[in-house]
Amino acid sequence: MIPQKLAEVPHAEWLTDHDGVWSPDGDHDTVLFQGLDLSGVQAGGSRFMECAFTGVSLEGGGLRAARFLDVWAHELRFVGTDLTETEWQDAALIGSILAGTRAPGARLARVVFQGCKLDSVNFRDATLTDVTFRDCLLRDVDFGAARLTRTCFPGSRLDKTVLAGATLDQVDLRGADHLGITVDPRTIRGAIVSPAQLLDLAPLLADALGITVEEPPVA
Repeated sequence: MIPQKLAEVPHAEWLTDHDGVWSPDGDHDTVLFQGLDLSGVQAGGSRFMECAFTGVSLEGGGLRAARFLDVWAHELRFVGTDLTETEWQDAALIGSILAGTRAPGARLARVVFQGCKLDSVNFRDATLTDVTFRDCLLRDVDFGAARLTRTCFPGSRLDKTVLAGATLDQVDLRGADHLGITVDPRTIRGAIVSPAQLLDLAPLLADALGITVEEPPVA
């Protein structure tokens, strides 16, 4: 079960309040970041281990190559933030927003997004393994050239989501509420879809294969 409140986080009792500023290559262990506006901060290469974030906003700024290990986040806002080549492992993001965010080459393993909004996020060439997007909105999210393994989207809405050029392995799309995706025949090979979704995808696949679908002429 994903903790829904800070008090439910396994390491909550060991957290200490953040009392400084973020800086490049910083090392943060069992730290609570709460109610902070960190807009414009540059903290590339930082490490966050068993940390918690609640009500934290970062507009602009950069966390390039930062590492988030066993972290919990509630109402975290990344707007126009550089998350290139970041690493996320055993992380949970709840009710958070990523908008205009760049995360090419990011590596995500055992990560849960719950009730999040991802708008215009660049995940090109990223690696996602055992990642769940639960009850999320993904709009204009680009997974081009990414590698997705055992990734699922229960209760999520995918709107103008690009999967074309991605490599899928056991990617379960069956639970998605809406499947507005761009795919190609090679990409869809590793997806799991419902019969109804396959019918919805038929026009996209036909177009990708150069198949013209028309009603027969009236005699």
